[in-house]
Amino acid sequence: MTGEAQASRWIDAAVDDLSHARYAEEGGFHAHACFSAQQAAEKAVKAVHYARGARAVLGHSVRNLIERLDPRVPSLDELLDDARELDLHYIPTRYPNGLEAWTPATGFGPRQAAAAIAGASAILTAARRHSSSG
Repeated sequence: MTGEAQASRWIDAAVDDLSHARYAEEGGFHAHACFSAQQAAEKAVKAVHYARGARAVLGHSVRNLIERLDPRVPSLDELLDDARELDLHYIPTRYPNGLEAWTPATGFGPRQAAAAIAGASAILTAARRHSSSG
């Protein structure tokens, strides 16, 4: 499979995760929305790596995935603050011991979900421009 074909599959998965994030947000499942947004951003940046010929891309930190791009992608570098915020949603949105005193359902609210979705959407938009030749 070509790098561009692999990248396209990862972009498709990112789009699906972002759609799920929006659906979860609408249903009031804010922790799930945050996690799906993080997943969308992670997969979008991995698509850029695959488009550049990577055979395997390991790791879950959106920030680290952006920082490992060589050459760097300025439009993704501009979103490093969003990436940092999304990275905070990888564990605590899923596990009751991820937050000191709350469960994921009580620890995340509409503001966090909206911010996560906005950040993931921006990262997906930037990644799309750098994961295909067209």
